[in-house]
Amino acid sequence: MASVLKRNKSFVTMTGGFFLLFIFSIIHLTQGQADYSISQLMKEVWVEGRVQDIVMSLRLPRLAIGIVAGGALAVSGAVLQTLTNNPLASPGTLGINAGAFFFVVLSMIFFPAFLGSFPFITALLGAIVSSVMVITLAGKQMEPVRVALTGMIISLMFASVTGTLQLLFENQTNGLFLWGSGTLVQLNWKGVSFAAPIIGAAFIIALLLAKSMDILSLGEDIASSLGQNVRLVKLIAWAVAIVLAAATVSVVGPIGFIGLMAPHIIRMLGVRGHFQIFLQSFLWGSVMLIGADVLGRFIQPGQEVPVGAMTALIGGPWLLYLAWKTARSYQRGERQMGGTAKPVKLPVAIPILILLIAAVITTALSFNGMEWTMDWLKPVVWNFRVPRVLTAFIVGVMLAVTGVLLQGVLRNPLADASVLGVTSMGGAGAMMILVLFPAIPVEYLPIGAILGAAVALSVILLTSWKNNFQPMLVALMGIAISAFGSAATQVFVVKAKLAVSAALVWLSGSTYAKGWDDVQIAVVLFALFIGPAIFVTRGLDALTFGDDVAAGLGLNVRSARVGAMVIGVAVSTAAVALVGTIGFIGLVAPHIARRIVGFRHLPLLLISGLLGGLLLVAADFMGRVLIAPKDIPSGLIVALIGTPYLLYLLRKMK
Repeated sequence: MASVLKRNKSFVTMTGGFFLLFIFSIIHLTQGQADYSISQLMKEVWVEGRVQDIVMSLRLPRLAIGIVAGGALAVSGAVLQTLTNNPLASPGTLGINAGAFFFVVLSMIFFPAFLGSFPFITALLGAIVSSVMVITLAGKQMEPVRVALTGMIISLMFASVTGTLQLLFENQTNGLFLWGSGTLVQLNWKGVSFAAPIIGAAFIIALLLAKSMDILSLGEDIASSLGQNVRLVKLIAWAVAIVLAAATVSVVGPIGFIGLMAPHIIRMLGVRGHFQIFLQSFLWGSVMLIGADVLGRFIQPGQEVPVGAMTALIGGPWLLYLAWKTARSYQRGERQMGGTAKPVKLPVAIPILILLIAAVITTALSFNGMEWTMDWLKPVVWNFRVPRVLTAFIVGVMLAVTGVLLQGVLRNPLADASVLGVTSMGGAGAMMILVLFPAIPVEYLPIGAILGAAVALSVILLTSWKNNFQPMLVALMGIAISAFGSAATQVFVVKAKLAVSAALVWLSGSTYAKGWDDVQIAVVLFALFIGPAIFVTRGLDALTFGDDVAAGLGLNVRSARVGAMVIGVAVSTAAVALVGTIGFIGLVAPHIARRIVGFRHLPLLLISGLLGGLLLVAADFMGRVLIAPKDIPSGLIVALIGTPYLLYLLRKMK
């Protein structure tokens, strides 16, 4: 009886999927600048003429690649979710798409002939590199939250390096902005004829693996006891997921969320068993991607809206729901942050740091990349270089303070404004302002950043309040918000058109062209927030030992968490408003400080602040002199320096 019900459910979902795909496909073939009706399509597509030419040369290839790509992403996501035992796993959230895109951009700049001849191999190499990093850094147990955080950090790393390349080689990569947001535009059948055989072969292998995946989903120990070669099965499954994602990226760009949503929808509809899950994920992934493309062209007729934008708008709320559901299914953790067993005393640590800061600031003020000068009162130095260095130092302090507060709130050493989605949504808000008001000066972008950060904080507060701001829940919600904000930013960058370069510089985080007005604003904001930040450090010390111990000591755990989180987000938003989206300072500085002065939050706050200022001044100086007279945004330099250290810490963490 149960097997009959399963077959009936599978038949119903399969039939419904084919029906929707047929309807969306008919609508899809009628959309575009060349106008004709559905009745004209049905009559004239069979005879030579305008309609047949348009359909066969442009619209049918676009439809075909949408079906193939949507199915590939969905099956890749289904495989990855079983492999990592993580409901949040997909080619997008694990950084596989970001790695593939990075390698494509790299090849476009340095090896264009290789990219033209071997686009799949280029994307495949990037996907393999990012996958190996996830597996290596997440550890053998593949704990879901660890996997999700690892994937997000790897995505941030690749996005930072890619952003650097796009800024430095704007002419060579200009054509990649639309493609980088995910687009189904096809000018001929080459993309379909290239990708379809690869995806078809990988899909068949996935179906052949279905029984082995059923056994593997019971647990590795049970699978081994049943005689399965677990290592071989996992190796083949990883290969299938990577090939499906790479083949898709090489043709249509990095499209997110399909690989996340489709398998979940299939399981929610009652489909069980990996054979049926893979089969129907392919169908429903195609339905969702074609439907998103149809919706995008309905929203803005006559203009090309990247399909990746539409999947992000649909998938962002879905990812928030999954993150909330995943966090609730795990018991509350009581992680201690720890620190060095032999902390250095502040009277020793602070003078040493001040000497280092003085040396770096002196160098930054005296050298412009081509010549030295000690005459800091010269107009060019006093009016441009001095305020730039001072702004960088103050903002670095603010970012480090943010990291200390948020890591204390979440009891998670990987927490930061970037992880909570505040930085990502701040960038999306700024870009939204630029798109809505194209003539607006760049100086007004911080208004959008503040709005975006406020939205991120509001979502976290609303979703986490009832659960007493469980650290795992807040971290996973932040990952979801960050993914949504990044996707929205990509869309706005494409829509901003001529303002792309200026927008990318701001989004990358730059202290370029800062004046004395900026220094005054930075000083006021710092003075406004440093007092409350110091005040909440005692509560964070109690939270370090867990909620129960903190409550036993008389601390109102919820109020302490909300207070520290609001202050942390406010400081981060102020920093973003001043210099754009700079990440990693808030991650790296507290880690280094914790190894110097231990886990107590007041000394940690002071040392982290000084380290943050030192790091950002050094990054700004390097960005200014490395390719002088050109500038590299300091946010990108920080990412390039901080990411290796962060990945080392991630590997070392238990």
